[in-house]
Amino acid sequence: MRGWSIPLGRWMGVEIRIHTFFVMLAVVFMLVANAAGVSSTAGLALWVLVFAAVVVREIGRLLVAGWLGLRLRTILILPIGGLFAYANPESQERSSSGSAQYALAAAGPIANISTAAILAAGAMGASGSFPLLTPPLVSPTTLVRSLIWLQAALGLLHLLPAYPLDAGRLLRNNWTRAHSPSAASRALSGLGQLVALAAIFCGFFLHDPILPAAGFFIFIGAQIEDQGVFFQSVVDTVQMREVMLTDYATLSPSDTLADALHRCVHSLQEDFPVVRNRQVVGIVNRQRIVEQLRIEGNGYIQGVMSRTFQVARPDDTLGAIIRRINAGRGLSLIPVAEGENIVGMVSVQNLMTSMSLLSEQRRLERLDSEN
Repeated sequence: MRGWSIPLGRWMGVEIRIHTFFVMLAVVFMLVANAAGVSSTAGLALWVLVFAAVVVREIGRLLVAGWLGLRLRTILILPIGGLFAYANPESQERSSSGSAQYALAAAGPIANISTAAILAAGAMGASGSFPLLTPPLVSPTTLVRSLIWLQAALGLLHLLPAYPLDAGRLLRNNWTRAHSPSAASRALSGLGQLVALAAIFCGFFLHDPILPAAGFFIFIGAQIEDQGVFFQSVVDTVQMREVMLTDYATLSPSDTLADALHRCVHSLQEDFPVVRNRQVVGIVNRQRIVEQLRIEGNGYIQGVMSRTFQVARPDDTLGAIIRRINAGRGLSLIPVAEGENIVGMVSVQNLMTSMSLLSEQRRLERLDSEN
């Protein structure tokens, strides 16, 4: 989610990020407004109304997620709504099963359509002749009417059975009972992309800038979700014994910081397991060693090592470990142990290299088996 996105801060403990293309869409709206003979400020105001519709939707979904006890890590904001990243696998599984999936799918459309109804009632109550149905329904020259219809349109959009829209998510969750998650996601992502292309075509044919933008972001959302599910399906087939480092340096709690620095000079490792009698008792990184030497001078590793760490087993999947790394702030190394004895370690620093080499190894093994 971090690629092509900008952080907006944290809310209710959840990191909020906005897709770069959504920000760029503001420029498109300003150019469209200029082409229509109105000020670029009106175009920017229309973009703000789109953003407001997404905010209403995501507040509704966040409240439902909190009520269900689901832990979120990140929300990526797109014009079609937000994409959730969950903080743990339990929340991920609960969000796509049972009544939770229906509550989450209904939360966004209900929030938007209810807001549109309240705004429409208020506008028509304040002015009995309010032109609610006068075309164009969305325009930089009629911002109040645009606000109402953008809220309604976003809610109605998610009733389409196209992934990653809400109705499409429900279909995907039901299809996974008979198919694999990756196969179901690919099928519904394809349907979502067809809907996106249809919206883009209709938008150009009707000279409506909103439809092409919506179609474009449905397409992007489907791609992001499809890649995420595919990646998860791959890493869940890889075990720690296949990617763990078995040639690595360790430190002892009784080692001095000066001795540890000497070890760092002759090692490419950033992080070191601290081991006593083959049992991991802590973790320390070279930056911590250097900083402590500069500030307080020489000492012992046991005084600076972190005692907060997680231990994996050789048959744990890489997917489970990645979720642990994401859930643990600053977690960059996970020792792998059989019983109480360390047999390897998984380092974020080396993980991508190990995965790349494992992929090449599997490719060669397939070629050998075919020959």
